[in-house]
Amino acid sequence: MLKKKRMPHTYVIIFYIIILSAILTWIIPGGEYVKTLVEKNGTEQTELTFKYVDSNAQTWQVFSALFKGFVKQSGIIVFILMIGGAFWIMNTSRAIDVGIFSFLKFTKKLEKNKFFKKLGVDNIVMVMIMLLFSAFGAIFGMSEETIAFIIILVPLAISMGYDSITGVCLVFVAAGLGFAGAILNPFTIGIAQGIAGIPLFSGIEYRFFCWLVLNIIGFAFILRYAKKVKKNPRASLVYEEDKYWRDRGNKNIESIKYHTPLAGWISYSMILISLIIFSFIFPMTEMKVGNSSSTLPMIPISAVLFAITGLLTLRKSVHFFVLSLLMYTIYFLIVGVMGYQWYIMKIATLFFAMGIFSGIAMNYNPNKIVDLFLAGVKDILSAAMIVGLAGGIIVILEDGKVIDTILYGLSQSMNDLGNIASVGIMYVIQTIINIVIPSGSAKAALTMPILAPFSDLIGISRQATVMAFQFGDGFTNMITPTSPVLIGVLGVAKIPYEKWVRWITPFMIILMILGFLLLIPTVTMQLNGF
Repeated sequence: MLKKKRMPHTYVIIFYIIILSAILTWIIPGGEYVKTLVEKNGTEQTELTFKYVDSNAQTWQVFSALFKGFVKQSGIIVFILMIGGAFWIMNTSRAIDVGIFSFLKFTKKLEKNKFFKKLGVDNIVMVMIMLLFSAFGAIFGMSEETIAFIIILVPLAISMGYDSITGVCLVFVAAGLGFAGAILNPFTIGIAQGIAGIPLFSGIEYRFFCWLVLNIIGFAFILRYAKKVKKNPRASLVYEEDKYWRDRGNKNIESIKYHTPLAGWISYSMILISLIIFSFIFPMTEMKVGNSSSTLPMIPISAVLFAITGLLTLRKSVHFFVLSLLMYTIYFLIVGVMGYQWYIMKIATLFFAMGIFSGIAMNYNPNKIVDLFLAGVKDILSAAMIVGLAGGIIVILEDGKVIDTILYGLSQSMNDLGNIASVGIMYVIQTIINIVIPSGSAKAALTMPILAPFSDLIGISRQATVMAFQFGDGFTNMITPTSPVLIGVLGVAKIPYEKWVRWITPFMIILMILGFLLLIPTVTMQLNGF
């Protein structure tokens, strides 16, 4: 009998891609875009012009790529480690188990209602969760933040009878669909439209329509897969890998002793006093959504709500209080991102504080809290390592000076094409570039100064060019190995990259075709803002 060939490890696959990238630096000539000042209509403007430079072929650098990748992606790596440690402290409290158990009991009650039973309670729950994260992706560009929610939603999906791929879809893929739809995303649409010189967040009506279409098609694909897995769990590509999550969830929930130690009240008092102080420091918060903003007393409101809910949950059990800490952490994540423009450092700090106060509430001594934190870091270390390795791909291509040459060659391919073909080529260009430059902001800064003026020459609106950028930037984030967020998500969820590619490739093909079809009206119809 022939021995079944084992698929390469995710680390091996990424290292192969690093080697391939190094080979490309020997084949593709070096080049770079340089900024030049030109005078147009009496005003000086900056333009990007391409020039060939000496190539910098990569050899031994494939071995230093890991080190440089760690340096390049250090923020996300530390973010993953801090969140892993914090959640391990919370997981040890069994609070999340209690929360999932209570949630499943609630859904069982809903199934007694004929209306909910006909629609499918699980379907309603999953759609609501995905809609929430899709909105976050579309409005404020949620991306790195999804890593923190994987630790919550993958166990929930497993407990509901699904698999880790379904859990990843609930948060990461849903946010990815929203990111591609990008109604008000300041990191992609905001930057791209600003560089293209068109009104900020104009054309929102058609982008909202696109967001709805992407969600309907995407959610239907995910729900169809989830139904298949629930019917036959062994049909899941990650059935064996999910043993890790099943074992974690198989602990007897009935063995949990509901109680509230004095330390729980101490933790509650410390947080409440801090919130009261912050309420005086930040009495009002300007919450921004696109160009719109609203000033609200977000911190004082949270202080009042925490005072009430903390009191009620502690009277019930410390486990429910720890769950309330998780809910308020998510609340402050939203307030921090939309009101104070937080990024991964402050978000990681927020979750770190959640872990520490959870440990205090459970009456853990300082040594136990440290031991649990380190255990969490150890458990999630492989996810952080792979992010650094994936970062090495970008390092090789940047140091080899081939990224700009690839961009220049692609941009020259659009000459003498029709409008539909031209916008399609722009879409393909942005998609290919996203594989080597997964940062939407960086890609907008690099490509829009070139493609926006070019669209004027061939008779395509700059808004259509922005849409091509938007779709090209959004979809491949869910499959490219150069995306540190995707690699981090898969690492946390314990999903091998090669199995993820097998699952998502048909979905990617659907989304890519759908993206092209949605671009056609931008050059064939009179749309508001186009």
